Amino acid sequence: MNPMKNIDLSFNRPEDNLAFDEALLDLCEEGSLGETLRFWEADRPFIVAGYSNKLPSEVNLTRCREHGVPVLRRVSGGGTVLQAPGCLNYALILRTDRGSDYTSVTRANAAIMEVHRGALERLIGKPVSVRGFTDLVTGGRKFSGNAQRRKRRALLFHGTFLYGMDLGAVETYLPMPTLRPEYRADRPHGEFIANLDVTRQALCRGLIAAWDALGTLTPAETRQAVERSASLVEHRYARPDWVERA
Repeated sequence: MNPMKNIDLSFNRPEDNLAFDEALLDLCEEGSLGETLRFWEADRPFIVAGYSNKLPSEVNLTRCREHGVPVLRRVSGGGTVLQAPGCLNYALILRTDRGSDYTSVTRANAAIMEVHRGALERLIGKPVSVRGFTDLVTGGRKFSGNAQRRKRRALLFHGTFLYGMDLGAVETYLPMPTLRPEYRADRPHGEFIANLDVTRQALCRGLIAAWDALGTLTPAETRQAVERSASLVEHRYARPDWVERA
């Protein structure tokens, strides 16, 4: 298996950022690209709903319209999140034949989260635990949420790391989620989530080291993924019937 590569690439349009993750997954599934670790960050707020989330119950749509905050939908599960500066996104594209730990949703969740738990614990020097299957928590507060999308040969595991986001904005645009993990104990957003005291650069370096993703995508590989993502935007991410589907 070829070594994993990394790319740090953010787009101005929110839909392009979501589509690029799926494009990397599709190209790995087809054998055109290998395993990849991607980083990106929004330059302004927008909302991303999970695949099955119902927008009226998970998003303050009136406030989003008033403030011009776009609402989009991703192809993976999990809850609705606010994207904004200070929230680092990553996407792991892995082959499902890389080992027995990646042959199912639950096994892959456990394996990947343990890698990230250890990496973040080393980085911040404090205990980190996995709660609610795919949340990372320190000091009782969540700083990372994650979700998975699988195909036959490849999987996409992506999520967020809070390191400098305006947490008050979460209260503005997102009501209490319909489905809440038991460990949350019905705490409001401001008492449940927290920023890490760490830099974006340190987070990226820590994940690159954890996955040994020392190579970088070539310009040709990047162009290939950008071209594929443009088609995904047109046929999925920019379509109201996709965003409002659930």
